[in-house]
Amino acid sequence: MEKITITTPYITLGQFLKFINIAASGGEIKAILAEGLIRVDGEPETRRGKKLYPGQKVNIEGSGTFEVEHAKD
Repeated sequence: MEKITITTPYITLGQFLKFINIAASGGEIKAILAEGLIRVDGEPETRRGKKLYPGQKVNIEGSGTFEVEHAKD
């Protein structure tokens, strides 16, 4: 599982997908979400505005599992 560090309180799923280079544009994000390839904490997710907080796990079929963590001071 790869840890993804953020410096803000949360990151949206759309921003997250761009951040980890899974998608380059909003259109790509919509297509990936429509295919049902993403689970957040084990639950299917289709909203690109879904807020991801530190400790949450995102599984992307074919790309792996990622855990959101907050930058340490």
